[in-house]
Amino acid sequence: MAEIGFYHLTRTGPDEALPRLLGRTLEAGERAVVRCSSEARVAALDETLWASRDPAWLPHGTASDGDADLQPIWLTTEDGAPNGARFLFLIDGAESARLDAFARVFDLFDGNDAAALQAARARWRAAKEAGHALTYWQQGERGWERGG
Repeated sequence: MAEIGFYHLTRTGPDEALPRLLGRTLEAGERAVVRCSSEARVAALDETLWASRDPAWLPHGTASDGDADLQPIWLTTEDGAPNGARFLFLIDGAESARLDAFARVFDLFDGNDAAALQAARARWRAAKEAGHALTYWQQGERGWERGG
């Protein structure tokens, strides 16, 4: 079973929150897959990560770059980990049928969007029923705050 953290975005969007989470992932010596909802989103996130200032260096790649096995962070719409990642990031409502293949899953969702909130609640229920270990995090004034 995976450890799944649900990250309730209330102060920023995923483009602002994701770089720091990915930076911590790399600091921990882990690799990541970021599953996006569309190829256009992959391309936009690719540019966002190259322009990141905090952290300043987030080495990553996409299918258009190739060499997935060499990429510490892989951006994709596919449900896999061709870079050998043990950490999965789901953004913009993307889902995975392979949660068990990962040690940790980060589900980032927009708490200011009613449809995204409902979809995240449904993913929470499904993950709980599947027996995954769940945690809930919400953006606060000083960063992520663990909820109950």
